[in-house]
Amino acid sequence: MKRYHNGAGNVYEKHGAFYVRWWVVENGERRQRSKWLCRKDREHSSRNSKAVRDLATDHLATIGKQSQTDSDLKIRDAYDRYLAYVQTVHAVTDRTPLKPSSIKSLKQIWKQHLDKHFGETTVRAYTVAQGTDFLETLTATQSKTTIKHVRSCASSIFRYARKIDKRAVNPWKDVPIPDDAVESANTEHYTVEESENIVSALVDHVDAQLVMALACFLGVSSHEICGLRFDDIDDEWIHVRRGVVRGIVDIPKAASRVRSVPLIDQVRVPLELWRKKRGGATEGWLFESDPGKHLYDLANMKNRVIRPHVDGRDECVRCDEKPKAVGKWRGLHSGRRGACTAIIEATNGNAAIAQAILGHKDMATTLRVYKKQITPQGVVDGMKLYQRTLNK
Repeated sequence: MKRYHNGAGNVYEKHGAFYVRWWVVENGERRQRSKWLCRKDREHSSRNSKAVRDLATDHLATIGKQSQTDSDLKIRDAYDRYLAYVQTVHAVTDRTPLKPSSIKSLKQIWKQHLDKHFGETTVRAYTVAQGTDFLETLTATQSKTTIKHVRSCASSIFRYARKIDKRAVNPWKDVPIPDDAVESANTEHYTVEESENIVSALVDHVDAQLVMALACFLGVSSHEICGLRFDDIDDEWIHVRRGVVRGIVDIPKAASRVRSVPLIDQVRVPLELWRKKRGGATEGWLFESDPGKHLYDLANMKNRVIRPHVDGRDECVRCDEKPKAVGKWRGLHSGRRGACTAIIEATNGNAAIAQAILGHKDMATTLRVYKKQITPQGVVDGMKLYQRTLNK
């Protein structure tokens, strides 16, 4: 196979015809493309002949103009291609796709904040000043944490766009977080007493009772609760192996979230009641609205069953009358934070146990995000322990 290099592509002869070959960058990967030019005849006698060279030059010029147009792509199109990229397995690098929870966050940030802002702007036309001004407009309604997420999402899109167009830049690297961005409000949690009251109030709804017990006493997240199966549970342990986000079953994002949690009575009792109601099940999904077909929609259960029994503002769809309030609804994740705080307090400050139960990769997350203010009684008990130590 003979070739002629013209500076932008390769002209080669194959099976009595001439072709031109060139390189393109698609989805961050360098790929080769080729085009049939003509058959070999008296006028097009060799790859070096003027007639063949002119055909190749004309075609490559067309490709160059098209590439220039394609490379100056809109940010909106870059997002679409980035979204498709992070949801697929990369065959060459063996890169795994983003987890469903990360994809959900990405879509939410784009829809709520970035789509309208970017509009029809192209990647090359966007500037640091535009990004800076945009984040400034968010400070009136969004917390500093949310603004950081928006900035990170935008930067990821532009970083991917650079793979498509090497002449583009990522202005978000130089976009600062506004100085007047307000720190997020302290996240809430349930105390042990509140958790016990909520679980007791759900006595007629044992499935909802079990959901709250798993969250409030063992710190299992809502995604992990949806992913539990009866065969993940033995006499002493609950083995967390997977999560479910919007009906998509997947392994946890971090290896540390694959863990085994010891069963305690506050969870064991509603678990056995629920198992009995499910006919003594020992396998299959723990929560199925239609056995063998559909998993529970916890958002639906929280809004229509659990929350009415907590704050009493709405009617429970399963009850004949409006439930009485037993506390303040703070969300299911507040149960996970409450479990972390209660475990640390009950074990005289042993955060390592809470870290293992919640499946955190490092203890900094356990202490910074999940550990909340201990109760006055916890302070008293801690000082008594301190006093005994001093008296030895």
